[in-house]
Amino acid sequence: MSSSNTSNDAAAALGARDASAHVLQNAPGYTTPVFAGKAAQRAAVERLVAASGFVPAPLVAHEVAWFYDNLGIDDTYFAGEQPAGVADHILALFGAKILAYTKHDPAALSVELEKIAPDGSGATFIHTSAPGVSATTGPGATCERRIDALFLDESTPAKCYRLETYRSGGGVSATAPQQLRCYFISRCTFPAPATSGPDSQPRTLPDGSTDIRAVSDPVFLEKVTKNTLAIYQAVLASVERRFGPVIEAFDVEGSREKRLVIGFRMGGTTAFFSALADLYHFYALYASRKYVEQFSNGVTIISLYLNPLPDAPAGVPPIEHAVVQVMKEASLLFCLPANPFFRRADGARAGHAVQEATYAYAGWVFAQHFCNRLGPAYLALRNTLDAANPSHAEVLNDIKRRFREETFTRESIMDVVAAHPALVRLLYVNFAMTHYPHAAGGELVPTISFQRLQVAQPLSDAELLARIRRTAANAHAVQVLESFLVFNKAVLKTNFYQPTKVALAFRLAPDFLPEAEYPTRPFGMFFVLGSEFRGFHIRFRDVARGGIRIVRSRNKENYSINQRQLFDENYALAATQSLKNKDIPEGGAKGTILPSLGANPRVAFEKYVDAVIDLLIPGQSPGIKERLVDLYNKPELLFFGPDEGTADMMDWAALHARSRGAGTWWKSFTTGKSAALLGGVPHDTYGMTSLSVRQYVVGIYAKLGLRERDITKVQTGGPDGDLGSNEILLSSDKTVAIIDGSGVLADPAGLDRAELVRLAKLRVPVAHFDRAKLGKDGYVVLVEDQDVKLPSGEVIVDGTDFRNTAHMRFKADLFVPCGGRPEAVNISNVASLIDGEGKPHFKYIVEGANLFLTQQARLYLEKRRVVLFKDSSANKGTSSLEVLAGLGLSNEEYLDLMVFKDGAPSPFYRAYVRDIQEKITANAAAEFQCIWRAGASAAARPRTLVSDELSGTLNALQAELEASDLFDDVPSRRGVLRRAIPRTLVDQVGLDALLARLPEPYQRALFSSWVASHFIYKYGVNGSSVDFFHFARELAA
Repeated sequence: MSSSNTSNDAAAALGARDASAHVLQNAPGYTTPVFAGKAAQRAAVERLVAASGFVPAPLVAHEVAWFYDNLGIDDTYFAGEQPAGVADHILALFGAKILAYTKHDPAALSVELEKIAPDGSGATFIHTSAPGVSATTGPGATCERRIDALFLDESTPAKCYRLETYRSGGGVSATAPQQLRCYFISRCTFPAPATSGPDSQPRTLPDGSTDIRAVSDPVFLEKVTKNTLAIYQAVLASVERRFGPVIEAFDVEGSREKRLVIGFRMGGTTAFFSALADLYHFYALYASRKYVEQFSNGVTIISLYLNPLPDAPAGVPPIEHAVVQVMKEASLLFCLPANPFFRRADGARAGHAVQEATYAYAGWVFAQHFCNRLGPAYLALRNTLDAANPSHAEVLNDIKRRFREETFTRESIMDVVAAHPALVRLLYVNFAMTHYPHAAGGELVPTISFQRLQVAQPLSDAELLARIRRTAANAHAVQVLESFLVFNKAVLKTNFYQPTKVALAFRLAPDFLPEAEYPTRPFGMFFVLGSEFRGFHIRFRDVARGGIRIVRSRNKENYSINQRQLFDENYALAATQSLKNKDIPEGGAKGTILPSLGANPRVAFEKYVDAVIDLLIPGQSPGIKERLVDLYNKPELLFFGPDEGTADMMDWAALHARSRGAGTWWKSFTTGKSAALLGGVPHDTYGMTSLSVRQYVVGIYAKLGLRERDITKVQTGGPDGDLGSNEILLSSDKTVAIIDGSGVLADPAGLDRAELVRLAKLRVPVAHFDRAKLGKDGYVVLVEDQDVKLPSGEVIVDGTDFRNTAHMRFKADLFVPCGGRPEAVNISNVASLIDGEGKPHFKYIVEGANLFLTQQARLYLEKRRVVLFKDSSANKGTSSLEVLAGLGLSNEEYLDLMVFKDGAPSPFYRAYVRDIQEKITANAAAEFQCIWRAGASAAARPRTLVSDELSGTLNALQAELEASDLFDDVPSRRGVLRRAIPRTLVDQVGLDALLARLPEPYQRALFSSWVASHFIYKYGVNGSSVDFFHFARELAA
């Protein structure tokens, strides 16, 4: 078949996308192979069975004939087995019949045969299977889950498999009606691609999609029919164009059979094949045949041949309706295939449908983070104790941590959900009645899921709350179930009912957050759930920007801790970012992603981004991305940036936003993009954050008359990081210790500056330091080291433990944290930074890493005369102007001016980067001077509190200005924006064009941030109304 014919056949196979289903001829999708050696094999098998002596001689021929002729086993099995293997299976089947006979119960007959090739080339599984039933015991209970785990979940183009499975046509004996389910798995073998030339890439079709013949296993091409190949070609092309799963259903002429075809990228989900069986069994369907095909371009296609159970129980929907629901719910299953709340109904025990189970899972995770864990007892204690007193603060922190760890555990919440299925179903109905989408004509979509909603009488919030309090088992259960109702009221929009998706996303109104735990209320929250991760995004203003951080876990215990602390860490990071972003248009925001143990962080990030985009771009494609119920009902723009673990993912996110339809804002969706390819302004390349940190360091030197080369310094965050590498490159001090992810590097005589610069330019960790350049007392201890003896004679038992606390043991003039986990210095350990004579280990601390010290620890150190500048002031390098370029330049201008040509930046790009660097330096210097003045005044307070007051005053003034009519004064607006926007951009595009392009919320934020910061930095936090009057008179100049 030629490529063009394949493309035409594919289009014909799928037809119009808005059809409710496609129609196929009633013909097999695969050709059945004829095993030429079957008769000879059968004779050999009969001899082997007879020779075994296990089967009575008069029965041998009958048992062999039944196995070959009556079971209806495909020739695929016989062609792949040796006579000895077939004989063993016949003997096993006969033994199972004897066992069932001794029990006087033909239904007890159970067969479990398997052969897994030791070299990983394939496997055969055969077991008894009742149609339409997900077995909970016996051989069928785990077979498909094992197939997922052994062969499908970890598939890559270099190691992937074909799977064929079918139900035998006959019973296992004349007296036992059980059928056999047979699975045949074989490793794919693809033709070796050419290493160069036009054949080095798979052939493509005229529409740009990959030719399926070029990426297929030869055995598949030999067996597949022309029509099935065309269907698979179209599905494969759709998978290449989309990010999520492709789900298509087909009618079969003259039959009630439906064929469901699902395509997705390898690695996109796990345990999906086995979960699908539970799904269609839920709707009283069974599969006569199932196929899994995997291709060398990384695409997996599953094909299911579905039929209705002939004796389906009353109330089961017809297959014509059921298959539509299976299609809808397969998308939810793709997101959460291992959902513990999805159970098939078994007798009197009702199970949750996939939608209800998915809702239960989301509510379960929500409750883990947001059940009111502290309660009135903690609040009373907090009011009694003095949080400013370090010893009191330590007690409060310990109690808070214990409450959060012990009050509502994952297990206890799961037990509550599992014990109250009826209440969970009512809570789901409450959720669905708000967010279930309506059809275009205003009528409700007539699906089974909505029919379930109509059967269950919806309750008002008050009625539902009363029902929970009346019927829940205890106060603990009441609180858990009430949190589900809180979740329902907080959701403003969700992709829960989106036809295709890769993860669940919920836009939450943050009003439910208790003020005692979260004193500053965020502007908006996103909650994201996937099969291998959970995540949040929090922003404190409508226009806000912040990095997306991947939180990695070393082991199960560490993962459990990260799970409990994820939202609180996200909130603290976003709040700090809000304090940092006080003098730029974008307020503070942050995102966190917690991958499950063993999960691919990149996959988790990509799913997180795609799910959030589902809520930012209105759906326009029926059956793929449809319009959502949007209670927020306003356009939203988020600006993502790089953070721990995501620096190399910003390009993908921007390009993915463009592919999803973000026609204008994809350029500003992420910052930190690669300069050459996407016109980004990378922080590390141009030292954006480091410029701010350095302003505080050199500011201290200037105020105190210090010479940098005389200063000793300790630094966390090594030469492989953004801040760490640039701190090395920009400084000339005597660094005595550097601590990074790889270990600890120290030399009391000062580390070799040239060697540090070499590592920083290479962006490699301290593990690569040349040991020959250490002094006699210098050393390197790596995290994997054990029982290392230091020059002092001290023995380090464990390198990881030593690294984790090394920042507490060194002494120097200056400490610059450029990396490390939040709260590395806290009220519980800060006393370790004071020696036996009461002297601090460090005279000066410039906190480059976010949240490295807790607030109590900062105040504790300042009380002991440490000159300390906290993270929200020192770490304020920004990508704000990268966002501005993305919003202010058209697509054509952006590609021409910001993207490198022949590997070199344009003159515009060079000038624009200089503008950014100058603004960062100027803002940091102005804030340093403002804090230093306040700290040196007669009524001096800790610089930590001055910094907080400065940030709070600036943010409050900015919010007040955004809401005022000062922006409406056109001369003032134009005067401010002319100065706030870099001259390079104004000269290139023109102020009028920029004002026409920039969204009004962004213009207001830019206007108010410039006015607020310049006023406060000039007049201080105590500037009067008269001062502002004089200041405002000059705005239009």
